[in-house]
Amino acid sequence: MASTRSTLQPPLEKHSATTLEQRYFVSAQLFAREQQEIFARSWLLAGHVNDIPNPGDYFLANVAGESLIIVRDATADVRACYNVCRHRGTRICENESGSVRILQCPYHNWSYGLDGRLLAAPHMDEVTGFSKDEYSLAQVNVGVWEGFIFVSLEPDQLPLSDWFAPLTGKFSPWNLARLNCVRRITYDVRANWKLIFQNYSECYHCPGVHPALSKLTPYDSAENDLCEGPFLGGFMPIRRGHSLTLSGNASARPVGDVPSEYNHRVLYYSIFPNMLLSMHPDYVMVHQVWPRATDRTLIFCDWLFHPNAAGSSNYNPEDAIEFWDMTNKQDWHVCELSQQGIASRAYKPGPYSSRESIPAAWDREYLRHMS
Repeated sequence: MASTRSTLQPPLEKHSATTLEQRYFVSAQLFAREQQEIFARSWLLAGHVNDIPNPGDYFLANVAGESLIIVRDATADVRACYNVCRHRGTRICENESGSVRILQCPYHNWSYGLDGRLLAAPHMDEVTGFSKDEYSLAQVNVGVWEGFIFVSLEPDQLPLSDWFAPLTGKFSPWNLARLNCVRRITYDVRANWKLIFQNYSECYHCPGVHPALSKLTPYDSAENDLCEGPFLGGFMPIRRGHSLTLSGNASARPVGDVPSEYNHRVLYYSIFPNMLLSMHPDYVMVHQVWPRATDRTLIFCDWLFHPNAAGSSNYNPEDAIEFWDMTNKQDWHVCELSQQGIASRAYKPGPYSSRESIPAAWDREYLRHMS
């Protein structure tokens, strides 16, 4: 396993970094640029392999305005393709998820295999020169990292294994590929997507916004080992004998063979541009962040537990889910207040504090992609 040793986050020099300019949060033109420069060109979290455990299982993902079908094929490989029939462009799958033997267009019944090959096209054998081999579904880059499914619309994308090379083995003890999602809550937040990442990346706000969280983990205790680039974060200690749950007790058996020094720590990492990964000893929480407008962000929050957790005597997933649902809503509320204030003519970029080096680093990564 790669080292998980953390170092204290480097302090910011006074006034060395400021928040982003107003236009980055309110401009429809910049939002459109983000969709093309970031979301149409990056590896994006779309789901987990246990969302589609069997051949024929699928779910849909909306990426940069495109509908994608993520499906497990007959050989158990994960595939991704555009949800667009090669005949007249009709959407093939309407339900957000399901299980199918073939992918069949509802309009004229063109049928495709789970690997995207065109299998049947009624009456097209009467068309001179028509070949089914030339009309497979358009494919999308897809890869799996630690059990999480990533997709990219960029044809010449860097392989996913190369993209995640800096994290190789770092999170393996948390058993991420085997975990099962027990609950998903979808949040429709009236705030810009960047505010979600900036909020996640600091606990400067925790004493006033999260009193319950602050009782269990000191707000000023963050130690970060990834401080620049697309992967940012580190850990915070959990008061000994507690877990981040409503009761303060562990909600399930450990998720994996977590190193003993991490039995009383929560790890928080952001993975640019749409994943927030929170790893606890007894469960893992994952946020997918999907921008929908300058002032609207859709967030999928999943709680993952050990596949055999239900058999343990202390299994109580609701204890963790309710704790973070409360905490999430507190975060979304202040993000919405920030969005409202940033839209004012009175707003000007303000200085980041010494507790906000990670949001400042996230801003730098964002601006690098936008340039």
